Amino acid sequence: MIPNAIPYELVDLLAQAVASGASDVHLSAGAPPMVRLHGALQPMGAQMLTLDSCRDLVSGILNETQKARLEEKWELDFAIQVEQLGRFRGNAHYSRGALEAAFRHIPHKIPELSTLGHRHSILELCALQRGLILITGITGSGKSTTMASMIQHISQQRSGVIITVEDPIEYVFQNATSIVKQREVGSDTKSFAEALKHALRQDPDVILVGEMRDHETISSAITAAETGHLVIGTLHTIDAPKAVDRIVDTFPAEQQPQVIAQLANSLSAVISQRLLPKEDGTGRVLATEILTGNTAVRCCIRERRWEQLTGLIEIGRKDAMHTIDDDLEQLYISRAISKEEAIANARDTNRMENLLRAPQKK
Repeated sequence: MIPNAIPYELVDLLAQAVASGASDVHLSAGAPPMVRLHGALQPMGAQMLTLDSCRDLVSGILNETQKARLEEKWELDFAIQVEQLGRFRGNAHYSRGALEAAFRHIPHKIPELSTLGHRHSILELCALQRGLILITGITGSGKSTTMASMIQHISQQRSGVIITVEDPIEYVFQNATSIVKQREVGSDTKSFAEALKHALRQDPDVILVGEMRDHETISSAITAAETGHLVIGTLHTIDAPKAVDRIVDTFPAEQQPQVIAQLANSLSAVISQRLLPKEDGTGRVLATEILTGNTAVRCCIRERRWEQLTGLIEIGRKDAMHTIDDDLEQLYISRAISKEEAIANARDTNRMENLLRAPQKK
């Protein structure tokens, strides 16, 4: 258990979370402060937060503008910088009338792509000059870290202008060979969609979209990719094929044929990822699936044959594709994850059980 933090001070709680290696801190009335450590929740003490103490902890770190926005919208995404600890992404919200919050630690140093557990093919995707790259996964699967590492790598490797649109700004980039212009929704621009509409007039080479939430944002991102820019964005989907379905279904039926045609022309890759607990309990490890936009994939998208995309990933190794089951098998063989974890996360559980049935050599 994390050592007690009584009386509770937000900076102390965040410091304890960072020291323990936790990814998130949760403040909820009627419960002690909680951290997410290696994917599991743990209490930071025995003392419960009251409605008043929880409200004071959350509102105490908001400025007047943020408080006004929270009062108007009842939801607030924000980021804070804590000296000697780094940045934290926060979300303030109400639950049964109580003001509560969740904080995600953002390490000061952006990790190198080679340290995250991705296959070498992701470096080839970073070398693309144009097209749409989607990074998908559930909340807490490391999408933001992968995207930041890709942008850092691109910035170091080639000269150009990189524009990011984020809500809020998480990792802070330093200008390298490229210039990186970071824009935050709510302070630098009104919305993702508005920022993307004007981004094309800002001479960008690469555009990062923190989250593709609505059809306006998605449409602008696809158009930017079609017109010769490299666009990298995130979606909340569990695997690569569902990302294509999700994008199309965001649009009204009458607009879908045009979107399908645009997506088939512009999609370069979908990187789907999950963070799974290691077998030895020391942390989490990355499992990925990659779909790339080869001729067969583009044809499937145009003809709306989503059900065939998984099969194309399975036979697409020469085009740097691999399924989540391929990655799970390799992680199990290397003893990074348990057999139970591999089967639980597999798309085809029967196939995975058969593959892993024979004992593996250590």
